[in-house]
Amino acid sequence: MTATDSHQWVLPTVVEFQPLKEIDLPLPLRAMLRRRGFDRAEVEELIHPQELPDPCNDFPDLERAVERVCQACAEEESLAVCGDYDADGMTSTALLLRAFKPLGARPKAAIPSRMDEGYGLNPAMVNRLHAEGIRLLVTVDNGVAAREALERAKELEMDVIVTDHHTIPVDRPPMTALLHPATTPEGSPYRGLAGVGLAYVLAIRVAQQLDRLDSVQVARDLFCIGTVADMAPLTGANRRWLLEGLGSLHRSEAEGIKALQRLAGLGDRRLNADDIGFQLAPRINAVGRLGDPALVVDLLTESDPAQAMALARRCNDYNRQRRELCDAIEAEAIALLEAEQVDCIPPFLLLAQSHWHHGVIGIVAARLMERYHRPVALLAGDGAGQMRASARSPQGFAIDQALNECSDLLLRFGGHPAAGGFTIAAQHVHALHERLNDLAQPWLEQQGMGRPLRPDACLRLNEVNWDLWSAIEQLQPFGIGHSAPLFWSRACRVKDWRILNGGHLTLTLAQDETERRAIAWRSAPLQPMPELVDVAYELNVNLWKGERRLQLNLKALRGHQGGSRIRRGNRQYEVCLETPSEELINFSLCNSSSDVLKAHWSEDGGVDSSDKRAGHPQIQTLLWEAALSLGLTP
Repeated sequence: MTATDSHQWVLPTVVEFQPLKEIDLPLPLRAMLRRRGFDRAEVEELIHPQELPDPCNDFPDLERAVERVCQACAEEESLAVCGDYDADGMTSTALLLRAFKPLGARPKAAIPSRMDEGYGLNPAMVNRLHAEGIRLLVTVDNGVAAREALERAKELEMDVIVTDHHTIPVDRPPMTALLHPATTPEGSPYRGLAGVGLAYVLAIRVAQQLDRLDSVQVARDLFCIGTVADMAPLTGANRRWLLEGLGSLHRSEAEGIKALQRLAGLGDRRLNADDIGFQLAPRINAVGRLGDPALVVDLLTESDPAQAMALARRCNDYNRQRRELCDAIEAEAIALLEAEQVDCIPPFLLLAQSHWHHGVIGIVAARLMERYHRPVALLAGDGAGQMRASARSPQGFAIDQALNECSDLLLRFGGHPAAGGFTIAAQHVHALHERLNDLAQPWLEQQGMGRPLRPDACLRLNEVNWDLWSAIEQLQPFGIGHSAPLFWSRACRVKDWRILNGGHLTLTLAQDETERRAIAWRSAPLQPMPELVDVAYELNVNLWKGERRLQLNLKALRGHQGGSRIRRGNRQYEVCLETPSEELINFSLCNSSSDVLKAHWSEDGGVDSSDKRAGHPQIQTLLWEAALSLGLTP
């Protein structure tokens, strides 16, 4: 959100008058679920997920992998868990270390350095581990595309179990076993597992095989943290295990997790996905971005409370450093952009500074993408005349495809539609920017300048209450594939507003006799601030000095204009509220020919009109859209 709100408000679609009547949830939530395509059975599954099928029936190589790990446990064999330096990879590594060691194996962590070695298993690691006498490698959150490393392992007669959720190459490299969501049947509940979910499947199965479930006591806790941190879809197995795990995560037996929770100020209350995503995960990810990921693995496997707290404090220090670096780079990037592009912001934002830190430029690129609603790439020096970049892109512009079309200019590249990375010779940066601008311009023209904003349902402020919050809690956890409800409220009076330390905007909003506190993080006020506003927001609970208050976390704010406009193809209609009667709210619909259709709304019967034209199904839908645009119906 900015001082001149740049969102394109796309209001919800019309649903039946009383959607999902048999579900015991408030009408706005039922309307939201219907708009998201849920039927009754799917809502029940969302709230009470069913038992999962035997993973051995869904993962073709699972039994082979379990057999090889059980052999290592029986023979007290040394093995290496080869992870990644993000939260998913580090929690996966810690999970398998904690699971395999009590079973007799002698596991060690092997995670490459972000700065020195880059991502994933590499031939140098394989050679080093082989020289140490290791003959079994288990990769977590990487490895499926590490062809050179896997071929080297085969030459050295090393067994490799790959657990990974990244794209499987068409020509699959050699490996002993592969645990990958794409190898499961279509529709499998295991399709959305991140790396830590695959590690969890393997660990649980090995523990079951050896009748030692005590070895995986904290595996569920690590699964929860890694899954949320990696923004895995919260559906299927992820949802079921997360629902179960969140109930006890605050009482974890892992000393490292306890220490992180204490430093984050989470107390001893039950945790939710936001607590992981905004408090625990950043403290873990910061280490992988700026330091040695072994610190996190040590923290998550430490059994001594004092030593765990000392390690957690180091993670906390890295997180503070990460925040400071991000803020400084963001400020510098904005200054560079707005100094060089006073009149016209380019379709693709590409900025390069040799002194920027590789570990955090992806975070800053995501912030700039949100601010300017354009694809962004930030480049930092990589030595020898090369630059390394992190790129982020809004929905609809596939950054991986764009990089592929520029492959002749790049030394290395990869990613997916929303995020990517590449390395480029410094002399080719200008040519790359020109080509990326050409690729982004048609997309920008088609989707418009504003960021699409799609609220799920409309609320009156008096509907923002603890009963609604209790119902929302039934639908948690929220995340990718099941996002938190985005509500909107119309014609809210701004009673007061001010800017907090850190540049956050706080407001008191009122409708009739109801007041609610709202906050917009990292946002400036509208200039001037209107007396009446429309707001889009997520709802959460603010804990301050022991007091719990409902709070509106604003995602967008715009001046209220009384009526509204709706579009049907190339046609535009003006919708106006008229003087209400005691029981009805009257409104009118006017087309470009000044032809007016009058209607009224009642909470008991919905939309009605005495105009004969209102009997036509298309006109009925149009009247419902008009009522929805006025906030008369959720």
